Amino acid sequence: MHDQAPALSATPPRPDDWSDISRWRKAERRRLIDERLALNPEYREAGAERIANLLDQRLGKPGGRIVGTYWPFRGEPDLRNWGLRFIARGGHIALPVVIAKGQPLDYRVWRPGDPLERGVWNILVPVFGPAVEPDIVIAPVVGFDALHYRLGYGGGFFDRTLAAMKRKPLAIGIGYGQSRIATIHPQPHDIAMDMVITG
Repeated sequence: MHDQAPALSATPPRPDDWSDISRWRKAERRRLIDERLALNPEYREAGAERIANLLDQRLGKPGGRIVGTYWPFRGEPDLRNWGLRFIARGGHIALPVVIAKGQPLDYRVWRPGDPLERGVWNILVPVFGPAVEPDIVIAPVVGFDALHYRLGYGGGFFDRTLAAMKRKPLAIGIGYGQSRIATIHPQPHDIAMDMVITG
């Protein structure tokens, strides 16, 4: 696997104009998602396995920690098998649930066999369970830059959730090398990841 060079937008936004940055982000988001969906399935699978191995190296023994992860969507790296292994080794997995637009996500602990239902964007989420604050949050990226700022789907859910947590978790962005861009043009509401792991 290799990371590609940072992609450049044809029309960079004016850095002091939020509406221009928002327009640019929307176009970049569409371009990056299209590129991700066009990746060879074998490339995506191998990339997800490499990411899983790097996560194991970075996180070490689970030690009962709670990892907020995600159910894959639109070609995101599939870490479900990694999550099952993390649980088997003594860790806990929590999945994000959208409660309402403009609100932080709730994370609910999930174990194999627990029921799931279709949530927002038809993504599977735990049916029940108390909300928890993960020790580690793994957030899929649509795009990311050298300062570890994350371009997501535009709803602001991850930034809002990290900002609302009582104690700061280790925040890890997850994506493929093609997701790297020169900058997302970060704004005051954007929260950088502690690290970004690519496949």
